[in-house]
Amino acid sequence: MTPILSNNYYINFQEESYLKLNEFIASNTPSKIFIMVDENTHEHCLPILMEALETSINIEIIEIESGEENKNLDTCSGVWHALTELGADRKSLMINLGGGVITDLGGFVASCFKRGIAFVNIPTTLLSMVDASVGGKTGVDLGVLKNQIGLFSDPEMVLIDTRYLETVTEREICSGLAEIIKYGLSYDIKIWDEINSFKKFNIKNISTLIHRSIEIKNEVVTEDPKENGLRKVLNFGHTLGHAIESYFLESENKEKLTHGEAIAIGMITETYISEKLLNFPIEKLNEIKQLLVKIYGKTIIKKSDYNPIIELLIHDKKNVSGSVNFVLLKDFEKYKFNCKVEKDLLIEALDYYNS
Repeated sequence: MTPILSNNYYINFQEESYLKLNEFIASNTPSKIFIMVDENTHEHCLPILMEALETSINIEIIEIESGEENKNLDTCSGVWHALTELGADRKSLMINLGGGVITDLGGFVASCFKRGIAFVNIPTTLLSMVDASVGGKTGVDLGVLKNQIGLFSDPEMVLIDTRYLETVTEREICSGLAEIIKYGLSYDIKIWDEINSFKKFNIKNISTLIHRSIEIKNEVVTEDPKENGLRKVLNFGHTLGHAIESYFLESENKEKLTHGEAIAIGMITETYISEKLLNFPIEKLNEIKQLLVKIYGKTIIKKSDYNPIIELLIHDKKNVSGSVNFVLLKDFEKYKFNCKVEKDLLIEALDYYNS
């Protein structure tokens, strides 16, 4: 696959990516290499990476606990202490090997340690490949509020190796697929049509969609790196979706949703709102709901859940002056930013999802 240039770094694919990583290490001679993993990538993904690395530079492994609930400043503090104790300096290199939690948190940790050390991201889940691999966003959650603390900071490079997808569950593959579907609805209808034609989802039939999704995100963030305009299109499905994800994360009596499961609900509800406010075609709305429910099933959202979910919307990082802003669709590939939505319509949208 052709490498993709994003700002000042490349997203490299498959075997070629390790050649580029080894060239970078040889030419920059970092003082030490730190590989950050969680318990899952330590067991299943680290052996693949270690076999591909060609260097005599000292390598240290730092392991954190997996899960969104560990994407916080306490975990960052633990990693900063580990880096200090293991002798990291400003010439150290950090390689983040894992899903979005690892790459988001690892990029943030590296960007703040000693005012910034070099880092490389190797996403190992579909979600992190098509979403977190591009755009320079790093950061952590503040309580259940997603990505409240962070900064824009580019890695030296990103490596995409689809072999890592063989180490994750089908549920995680489906989680990442939601981001690909988002690109299809908001930006490139060919992606939606292709997914709609699948009889079964597997790594082989989505590999080309991975490259196209990264291309799309790169086109968007290159034009609008700080989310002043076009980049907002990437938030479709994420305003209500993030609130739902956060609510289920903090509720002790509810099973946590994957990011993709929550975003799927967000896309259904926000398309319903689009139909009401922007005349999005109702037959396409029903088509979207039908396919997403087929892929993700139905989550039980009780009437008593509505208000807490809506209250979480006010903390969305995309809000300005306390106003909740949505990205809505006029049709496939036709979007509108900064749409204001009344509470009654939000309740209607949740009712539509439940119907």
